[in-house]
Amino acid sequence: MLFKQQVWLRQKLLVLGSLAVGSLLYLVARVGSLDRLQPICPVENRFGGAHSQAEFPLRALQFKRGLLHEFHKGNSSKEQVRLHDLVQQLPKAIIIGVRKGGTRALLEMLNLHPAVVKASQEIHFFDNDENYAKGIEWYRKKMPFSYPQQITIEKSPAYFITEEVPERIYKMNSSIKLLIIVREPTTRAISDYTQVLEGKERKNKTYYKFEKLAIDPNTCEVNTKYKAVRTSIYTKHLERWLKYFPIEQFHVVDGDRLITEPLPELQLVEKFLNLPPRISQYNLYFNATRGFYCLRFNIIFNKCLAGSKGRIHPEVDPSVVTKLRKFFHPFNQKFYQITGRTLNWP
Repeated sequence: MLFKQQVWLRQKLLVLGSLAVGSLLYLVARVGSLDRLQPICPVENRFGGAHSQAEFPLRALQFKRGLLHEFHKGNSSKEQVRLHDLVQQLPKAIIIGVRKGGTRALLEMLNLHPAVVKASQEIHFFDNDENYAKGIEWYRKKMPFSYPQQITIEKSPAYFITEEVPERIYKMNSSIKLLIIVREPTTRAISDYTQVLEGKERKNKTYYKFEKLAIDPNTCEVNTKYKAVRTSIYTKHLERWLKYFPIEQFHVVDGDRLITEPLPELQLVEKFLNLPPRISQYNLYFNATRGFYCLRFNIIFNKCLAGSKGRIHPEVDPSVVTKLRKFFHPFNQKFYQITGRTLNWP
């Protein structure tokens, strides 16, 4: 009888011990998990806003991927919005260009940061007279729902080259942060042409070869009336912006490097926006099939850019490429001098 009681007691202690060890291991794992998933992201002194002492839990990322998306689609009531302390804020940073420089990739990659909320569509508020006439409240209503401590970013590449835009943005917010993503000018011009060509081909329309558009047939010189060429003269457009904003409010992103080494470029943007560093190599993985980096938000949700990104460029006469690069060279040098960033362009 005594022996049976001892056996029963040992079994009971073994079960209790296993439960205790299991609970301890669970707590250790849970704490480690929370430490990874829910660190505090301080937003002190961001843009000198009213939330200088606020703290933003990274776990709100879950809302940003689901709840905020549903609210932005209109699947919400005023009570739900109030309950979650959500607002539609004017952007504190805008990607103003450049077309075919990598604006979509930059916006999607910045959206990896839990303190950033992106406007999914190009709003075209400041470059479109009809939209601009609707007023700033119309513009704000086009912004996604966000927490007050988050910052909203929108991108419209046409802003960079449209004459009226700098003054209009200045009137909205004279201290706004402005992001410009650029690529090697000749490559960007060819990419611009390629997108237009693809659109023509979808409609079964013919289109001139790039060489015929980029080079004036009468003078055999670079055709600056061709929009794809004109857009790549970055310094000419930037000088117009500098009439309203100091250079310190601009950050130049190397679009060519964002393709091959995105993380260092994104870390520079985090610093410029006064965001704590949160985007890591874990969030970026190279997709060999697509030939560029894709985004990893968590262990469940991954995202690659649309298939239209990374189009194959047509073959261009090497002599035309050389002529264009020689033409852009002095403008590039001036761009480096103004921005303080030298890029590895030929």
